[in-house]
Amino acid sequence: MSESKDPIRIRRRKLANGTTSLYLDIYLNGKRTYEFLKMYLVPEQSRKDKEKNRETLRMAEAVRAKRIVELRNGEYGFKKQDGAEVLFFDYYNALVEKRRGVESLGNWGNWKCCLKHLQRYEHRKKITFADITPEWVEGFRSYLEKEAYAYGCDFRERKELHPLSQNSRQSYFNKLRACLRQAIEDGIIIKNPMRGIEGFKGEEGTRMYLTIDEIKLAAQTPCDSDLIKRAFLFSCLTGLRRSDILKLTWSEVNEQSGFTRIIFRQKKTKGQEYLDITAQAAELLGERGKPTDRPFGALPCTSSTNYEIKTWLARAGITKRITFHCARHSFAVMMLDLGTDIYTVSKLLGHRELNTTQIYAHLLDKNKQAAVASIPTILRPDETTETPADTGGDK
Repeated sequence: MSESKDPIRIRRRKLANGTTSLYLDIYLNGKRTYEFLKMYLVPEQSRKDKEKNRETLRMAEAVRAKRIVELRNGEYGFKKQDGAEVLFFDYYNALVEKRRGVESLGNWGNWKCCLKHLQRYEHRKKITFADITPEWVEGFRSYLEKEAYAYGCDFRERKELHPLSQNSRQSYFNKLRACLRQAIEDGIIIKNPMRGIEGFKGEEGTRMYLTIDEIKLAAQTPCDSDLIKRAFLFSCLTGLRRSDILKLTWSEVNEQSGFTRIIFRQKKTKGQEYLDITAQAAELLGERGKPTDRPFGALPCTSSTNYEIKTWLARAGITKRITFHCARHSFAVMMLDLGTDIYTVSKLLGHRELNTTQIYAHLLDKNKQAAVASIPTILRPDETTETPADTGGDK
């Protein structure tokens, strides 16, 4: 049988750590599914590496051949009666791996975090879809609401644990919902055990930002990490996300018509952007290097970066809860405060929809400020609200 007619093929996916993940691409009855083999090819730097990869490919081919036999005998697939033989955690983890490198890092991270919470809630490792009943789903919802707590990626010990935010509860519950919907589409289950169970409603988060004066104060205050300070201030002056600053190379920085222009593709939205930046922002890039060099090198992990920012801003007397992403908020509010129309601000931020930018207009409503400023003076300058002292006179 030629490869073009094979319903099951071995595919490869390059991972961030340099290895290559092997998985099966199964096309059956008009539907495509994937089976991740948990087999990995290593970069070939020696004869030993080549031999190891050949052995890995032989094992992968053996699994593929077995699946084809099962397919011919009508035994292959996840389609079992009520999912009684399909392991839930294996299936969920396959969905996570399928999204690696395809979706945004934040959304992929939410899938991973949801898996951790599912495993904290359900201690049995070998449960099947038959165990995922409406009562089980209700229990997971109750766990998210009453027991689950937030924890970071840095694994540092904390003096106190904080409950999940409402938006995190909503996100994790929706990941389970998406998993069950996919299971229905794959024919694993017939009825969705989540049907009729109310999810969590999201809440509008508080978008913290620095004012223009606070940005100036931060710029004048020493920071233990010059790299973090430069990157944060660069985001304040350009609105670029941390992810786009991290991947920025000198080949994307150009001089045009007296401006420094950055031509790049957003990591989150994949949109092509053309962003003119100020001379101040260009100065923060430092000395130009090779086309493939990155002006900001490699920033520490998010939690370490935010801790450094907190320490630096506290030194400046700023006690707001500011993270690196707040620099982007600060840029948006600064632009509106300077009188830039919201359409232009939306383009500067690279938003696909104007509604996404409207939240910043809500944060800095010039009409409300003007309305409050128009209130006439009620008290005369020589008046006071203090109660006259008792003079001890006749009553």
